Amino acid sequence: MDKVVAKDTTVDKAIRKGLDLLGVDSHEADIVVISEGKKGIFGFGQKEAVVEITRKEIMDFDEPGDIQLAEIDETVEDIVEDLEEDYPEAAEKILADQPEVDRIISSDEEEDAEAGHFPEDYDEEAGRAEAIAAVSAYLASVAEAYGAPAVVTVEEKNNMLIFQMESEKAGLLIGKYGKIVNALQILAQALVQRYVRRRLSVIVNVGDYRERRAAVLESIADRTAERVIKTKQPVFLEPLPAFERKLIHARLSQNKRIKTHSEGKEPHRYLVVEIAE
Repeated sequence: MDKVVAKDTTVDKAIRKGLDLLGVDSHEADIVVISEGKKGIFGFGQKEAVVEITRKEIMDFDEPGDIQLAEIDETVEDIVEDLEEDYPEAAEKILADQPEVDRIISSDEEEDAEAGHFPEDYDEEAGRAEAIAAVSAYLASVAEAYGAPAVVTVEEKNNMLIFQMESEKAGLLIGKYGKIVNALQILAQALVQRYVRRRLSVIVNVGDYRERRAAVLESIADRTAERVIKTKQPVFLEPLPAFERKLIHARLSQNKRIKTHSEGKEPHRYLVVEIAE
């Protein structure tokens, strides 16, 4: 549910009710007051206040393989904060692996892909196989520590590795607003970079979350396009992971009446949608 219409005796009460229904804070939602209501006299003629509250969708189309230390560190900080109270073993597992992930990214930043840390007799196929095995084991171990054992399978598509996680407790692995699965994807992408010389994109999916999320993102893109065309004013979408920004950009690129570009730095880059000149 991304939008609700809430009613109560006052606007403030209606807003609080709507925010509670969506499970978001005020800064995470767009609030429109449809009616301020009417007190009436002795209960007669009273009308409730009505508000419409829409969850802000967090929205570049940068290459998903471009991961920086700041993004890794913030990702780890966020995910550990969510896990450590109820799932300390999972939090410890992720924290234990962070130095290695940071080392991998630092190595990539300092050495550059051409020089790299690969031997002259490097075998691309063997490297890819090692990457798949290492990331699969890592995801399975985190899921186990999280109390949501998962079966991990892998599909290879061109320059993309799709790690599919199936669990009876899929919701735990997805996390609120997809925070957990997105964090695991960032960490998995970083780990893959340790084993392969050529840039590979990584997707981590839990159940059918990515498919459902893609449908939501397409809806956001369509609504945003309508708003920009109607108002002729730019819309600044909230930060989203790079691969989700890319999905929105791909959808909007089909509309020649608008254009898009990204601003900001990871992990806070956001998409700007505006009318085409």
